[in-house]
Amino acid sequence: MDAQGRGRAGDIDPADQWVLNPHTGEYELRLTPSAPQSGVPGPRRSAPSPSRSGAPAGRTATPVAPGRGVPPPRRRRGAPPEEPLPGRRGRRPVKKKSTAKKALLWTGGTMAFVLVAAAGGGYLYIRHLNGNITSVSDDGASTGGFQTDKAINILLIGTDKRTGAGNESYGDKDSVGHADTTILLHVSKDRTNATALSIPRDLIVDIPDCPTTQPDGTTKVIPGTDGVRFNTSLGQDERTPSCTVRTVTELTGIQADNFMVADFNAVKTLTTAVGGVEICLAKDIDDKDSKLKLSKGTHTISGEDALAFVRTRHSVGFGGDLSRIGLQQQFLSALMRKLKSNDTLTNPAKMLKLAEAGTKALTVDSQLDSIGKLKDLGLELGKLNVKNLTFTTVPVVDNPAEKVKATVVLNDATAPTVFDMIKNDVSFTEVKKKASASKSAEAAEAAARLKGTKSAASEVRVRILNGGAAAGSAQAELEYLQNEEGVLKSENAGNAGVALSRTTLEYAPDQADQARRLAAVMGLSGSALKPGKSVTNSQGLPTMTLTLGKDFKGAGVSFTTATKAPEGVQQSTADKVECAK
Repeated sequence: MDAQGRGRAGDIDPADQWVLNPHTGEYELRLTPSAPQSGVPGPRRSAPSPSRSGAPAGRTATPVAPGRGVPPPRRRRGAPPEEPLPGRRGRRPVKKKSTAKKALLWTGGTMAFVLVAAAGGGYLYIRHLNGNITSVSDDGASTGGFQTDKAINILLIGTDKRTGAGNESYGDKDSVGHADTTILLHVSKDRTNATALSIPRDLIVDIPDCPTTQPDGTTKVIPGTDGVRFNTSLGQDERTPSCTVRTVTELTGIQADNFMVADFNAVKTLTTAVGGVEICLAKDIDDKDSKLKLSKGTHTISGEDALAFVRTRHSVGFGGDLSRIGLQQQFLSALMRKLKSNDTLTNPAKMLKLAEAGTKALTVDSQLDSIGKLKDLGLELGKLNVKNLTFTTVPVVDNPAEKVKATVVLNDATAPTVFDMIKNDVSFTEVKKKASASKSAEAAEAAARLKGTKSAASEVRVRILNGGAAAGSAQAELEYLQNEEGVLKSENAGNAGVALSRTTLEYAPDQADQARRLAAVMGLSGSALKPGKSVTNSQGLPTMTLTLGKDFKGAGVSFTTATKAPEGVQQSTADKVECAK
């Protein structure tokens, strides 16, 4: 059997034939290890499908120069080294790319979080990985797939399904596969930062009605349920991952672009594939439920030990699910550091094992069902620096309706701010923003609109239109402005007849002081102010026009987006080593 087949040939390990090109950060096939290589390897080319004659169908076979498409003959022992191929001399050196950024393909969930990395690495050299991937319909719950010119939101779900060797001994062996570990991974539009938001499985939520594609192609609407645990958004009543996506949208206001799901096997096979992950314990742990027994200090764990680590909760923190989430975030940070290390990136055998393990453990939505699509996503996520990946958790408090505390509810004081920061692409870490000269000029011009004198609230004359907000929003905002802010010269002008994504305030040049006052009252940004012309109100007087867009959150709710997380919100970054307590 030849070296490209499923075995070895001439004692050559197939994995050893993949060599990291330091100039491109990609692995390239070297069928003849002793064959001379050019100074800068050229890009790989897909081989055309051969006809029976050995030449591509419909074409004439063309001889290929040694070193280009096929390996050249071996050089005889003692013979002088061959000269570089013609055309290679005098080329400008290629700027070396960061192999870490090239191959660090971000992922999430205790189980699902690493799978983009595995699949993204695998695209470099194995096409048959496509056959490993399982996909299911998103049932219209997502945006239809990520886009390269927008922020990215991926929902990563780790289920508690006990399928696979040895997993039946963990807890409920008959589990239908609930959403045991869920992370919403948000990657900024400029790719400088990301936020991994953990959603507690015991959070009380309202699960909406879920249209779900059946095996025969028909659609069945699974009725929603109010006031239940978040983890029942998957598995319970035959709910699929698309229902978890809808539940997250209902909870946070953030619609995922794609989703990924994995079960217990993923964390075992992936940690084994990378040779183990180094974790740190601040104390000895002997947890009978998770079966984890480790001493204080650092340990390299994989397989069963890795799964036991991420399932441990009774021996850390307060002994509940929130403590387990913190442990999982520490584990995922360590795994990210291992994935981007040279020990992983420069080891072809390890990368191959990682790709195989990851794609076999992965279930994705139908918009993300091939190595090519995962590769495109991976290249976007790979632009991220590990120090700007922030792990945080949905802010919650104990459920006040329970005497024996078993579930949690949203912390209404801080959760909305966290959700708004993610929706508005605000980083949880300090990052240097990329900005072109034109964008900087536009921002400066918008900011200038807020500078200057402001009229009294009683002098602001404005009509309010509903241009995409919830029904009744124009009247609700009118009542707030009149009763709470003293903007008495205001009126409800009905529907705008057009849907706007963002709220706008149009005004004439001589109304700029009124516009600045209303912007201050409502928290409008300079970009929301649109210098233009006034209109005539019902009394025949010139007035400004406020059009409430889809970003309107409610009467009296400021449009100003927080620039940092509320005090007390737990967060950590993936570059820091933390020890479980």
